[in-house]
Amino acid sequence: MGIEVGSILDGKVTGITKFGAFVALPGNRSGLVHISEIAYSYVSDVHDLLSEGQEVKVKVIGIDDSNRINLSIKQALPPPPRPERRSGPRPGGPNDRPRPEGDHRPQSRRPAPSRGYVPEPSQPKGPASFEDQLKQFMASSDSKLSELHMNEKRGSRRGGRK
Repeated sequence: MGIEVGSILDGKVTGITKFGAFVALPGNRSGLVHISEIAYSYVSDVHDLLSEGQEVKVKVIGIDDSNRINLSIKQALPPPPRPERRSGPRPGGPNDRPRPEGDHRPQSRRPAPSRGYVPEPSQPKGPASFEDQLKQFMASSDSKLSELHMNEKRGSRRGGRK
């Protein structure tokens, strides 16, 4: 069986350096597991996780032009479960402040309005008629078009005259 990128093989650690570990593979071949490919967590010293003679399962992640084999131990294993994300504001965050008595509004941050954005005046609650929605759309569209035309006129003056 040839060694191909993506193969998962059994090997034996034959040497440890500060940058990784050399692993003997089937067929009298060997490859290198870089320190960043040993574990999903930060590894400061390879000796903390591996020792010479240790049997390991590795994945072939690359073979370069010089026929050197790059290996990964972490990719040969299933990834560790991710910690559950809590929803809501983090303690000590910008929304973590005392609220006045009786204030039951949700603590959410609104995104800052983009440049040139003018919020529409609040409409009364309830469904607006199609005609009202159309009028609102047309007014907004006309406003945006006139702003666009003004910006085009300003831009055309810059490059022309010398």
